[in-house]
Order: sequence, then structure tokens, then C-alpha cells
Amino acid sequence: MAMLLKKVWESVSNRATSFSSSSIDSVTTPPSYTESSSSLGAFDRLPIDVVLQIVRLVGPKDAARLSVVCKSWRPLVSDNRLWIYFLQNYHDTWDSVFFVETHLRSGYPIQTFSSPITELSFMRIYGQRVQVPGAVIVDGGSGHCKYGWSKNACPSGRSATFLEFGNIESPMYTRLQHFFATIYSRMQVKASAHPIVVSLPLCHYDDTEAARASRRQLKDAIYTALFDMNVPAVCAINQATLALYAAQRTSGIVVNIGFQVTSVVPILHGKVMRTVGVEVMGVGALKVTGFLREQMQQNNLNFESLHTVQTLKENLCYVAADYEAELYKDTQASFEVPGEGWFTLSKERFKTGEVLFQPSIAGVCAMGLQQAVALCMDHCHAAELTEDDAWFKTIVLSGGTSCLPGLAERLEKELYGLLPPSISNGIRVISPPYGADSAWIGAKLIGNVSYFITNYLDHAKLDIFTTVMFSCRTS
Repeated sequence: MAMLLKKVWESVSNRATSFSSSSIDSVTTPPSYTESSSSLGAFDRLPIDVVLQIVRLVGPKDAARLSVVCKSWRPLVSDNRLWIYFLQNYHDTWDSVFFVETHLRSGYPIQTFSSPITELSFMRIYGQRVQVPGAVIVDGGSGHCKYGWSKNACPSGRSATFLEFGNIESPMYTRLQHFFATIYSRMQVKASAHPIVVSLPLCHYDDTEAARASRRQLKDAIYTALFDMNVPAVCAINQATLALYAAQRTSGIVVNIGFQVTSVVPILHGKVMRTVGVEVMGVGALKVTGFLREQMQQNNLNFESLHTVQTLKENLCYVAADYEAELYKDTQASFEVPGEGWFTLSKERFKTGEVLFQPSIAGVCAMGLQQAVALCMDHCHAAELTEDDAWFKTIVLSGGTSCLPGLAERLEKELYGLLPPSISNGIRVISPPYGADSAWIGAKLIGNVSYFITNYLDHAKLDIFTTVMFSCRTS
């Protein structure tokens, strides 16, 4: 094998001195190799698949050099199969890379920037992704904020949300500047050195003039605060859309169990369909955790903080497929909370999650989750936005509480019982693909897309009014 690799370089060594080093992105060549391509010298005797295997061992940087210094190697080295292999060994999984580069680069929020692409070259995509220096990712959250690098697998830190950060009596601009300055300080980076992707918490749900003005006011405050800190580019997208992207979808219904409320958000091609209607139920993660606390207190289970209750919810609680049948089962289980010892729960384990479907058991007067989703789906069906109903039959769960085992299966079962077959056929409920970090991962996908960095420096301030905004500071 070493001899084969040596021959690769010998076949181009007599031409190498006449070419300077070039980046991968400088090569714009056909995406596949055919038998009619130029001669490869001694390698003509080998099957093309074998030659591709050899070039894989050379690595992406040297493979790109091969295509530059020797025309006869260029068609083969440009083969999409080779660069798909290299991308599969990149930071993100191949599935997410393929989704982002085939769906998001020509849609929200990148579509305003991109020139039409007639041919998808994964060699070019690889080169552009390598050049992306990384973006700061901030998930505003509704309970707490998560932040980190787009090149990292998960968030590196947490803080209070920007809506709750600092003195709440201070102007929003002042609080936002303090919030983002704190994030950049904790990450030890200069604000002017990297673009930022911010997830916006779901708020002001209606499609009224007042709600639109409130959303615009928040976005403008984020623009101003970050640009006054000399951030080169800002991409702000609502959490529901990002959670959908994390599930590798651009259309569907996102059920976001937030801190205070649960939102049921219809999204078509990345845009929130506010004209269809965003359903909101008055039960969120705080109420679910609070209900478990009440049950523990009634059973004389002592604990030191709400964090203990939260830990038990995350590790012991689940959603029953059949609530009434579960009442007659032995469901006792124990968990050790570090620093506080062992706790044993029984019926509290499934009663806690049941509050999402029967809010009345926690003393809350609100529709159940299944009813809110069914109502949203009915509105989507009636709106007739597309030729078929497939776009809203994928339901993606989002938020930490939506990670409760059994929740997706129970919701799917309830929807089949509530909706007529014409609407319910084909429904699929997807658990949070990345747990509580789904919105952050969706923002990370945007921050790593090949066209994210390569276009923003050459464009003036842009804005997509409905779901996404992407703004750039130009010199």
C-alpha cells in the first residue's frame, strides 16, 4: 500500500512545481468520474473503486492537491463518493451534514444569500466547511440559556436566559448587552471575531399587529446590542424551527414543552404558520416538576431543593401508555441523588407526566397536550396550504420535559383516537433527537453550513420577517 501511495505522488511529481498550493474550494470540477476520463498512468490497470480507496488514504488535503497539480487526476479526485467519505469522518454525522447542505443551504435562513446551485459538489462543500471558523451558538431557552461553539458536540455552559438576565427593571438593550458580554467572557472570545446564532424563545404567539410588533422589538434589541459589540453577523431563529432542523425536518409540528407553557407550533418549509395558529397550553416544565414536588411532600419525602425533584423527574418519571391500567401496577423504583441519598417513588413516577394529558389532576384548568396538538392539526388540515397533509403529520417534541420515556408513544396513541382517519393516518411523533439540547443542535447546524460564512461578509443587513432573521455588519 505504501508503494501504491508513492506511485500516486510520482505520477504528478513532475508537475507539482508548476502549481502553487490551493484550497479545496478553488477546484470546480465535475462530481463524478467515468471510465472515459484522462489517463491515470500506472493506475489505469486498477478498478476505479480501488483507486478511490487508495486516494482515501491520502486524505482530503492531499487529495485536493492531486486535483490541482494534475489534470488527469482531477475528475477522479472530484468524485462525490470520495468527499462523502471525508465528510462522514467530519465533526457532524453524515446524516446531519447531508440534511443541512441539501435543505438549509437553499432555504431558510440561507436562501437570501445563496446564488442558485445547479450541481451539488461535495468537494466544494467540504472545502467551504473547513473554512468556516465556527460560530457562537446561544440557545436563549425559556428556563435557562445554553451556549457553546458550533464546532463542539454539545453546549459548553449554561446561564439565566436573556429575558431574565440582570436587573429586570433595566432597559432590554442594557440587559442584552450585559448578557452577551457575559457569554463572550465565559467563552473567552472576542465578540468581533465570530458570528453568532441565537435561538429565540417562543413568545408573543399570535398573528396580531401587537404580537408582531413585540417580536420585532425583541429582534431589533438583539440586533442593536450585538452589532454595538462589533459582532460581524447575527442569525436569530425561533426555538421551534431549530428543534425541527435538529430532527432533520423543515416542515412539521413542534411541541415545545417550555418552562412556563407548552407551545404547539406548525412550521412549513422553515416558516412558522402563525396564520394557521400556534396553540398554547398553560402547563410547562415548571408545573410538571412542581406537581412531583407536591406529591413527594404529601408522602413525607424530604428533599433539600427543587433541583433534587428535577433530578428525580429526569431519572424515575415516565408517561404511562394507559394511565388507568398503570394505577394497578407495582411501579416502585429508587434512585440515588448525589449528596442527598436514595429516594423511592411509586405512582408519582407516572402521575407526574400525566399532568400533560390531564392538567386537572394538578389543579390546572387547561386543555390536555393531545387536545392542543389535535386542534393544531385540524387547523392545518383546514388551511389547505399544500396539495396533501403530509407536512404536518410529523410531530417533533422539544424541551427537557419532553424527554420523559413513553411521551411520544402516548401522544401518538391519543391523536389516533381523537382525529378522524383522514387526518390521523400517517402521524409520527418523534422524541427530542438531542434531548434538552435539540434547539442548540439546530442552531449549530446553521452555524456549520458551508454557505453560512462564505456569503455573509459580502452582504448588507438582511431580514426575513416571519421566522428567521439574518443580519450582517459590513465594513
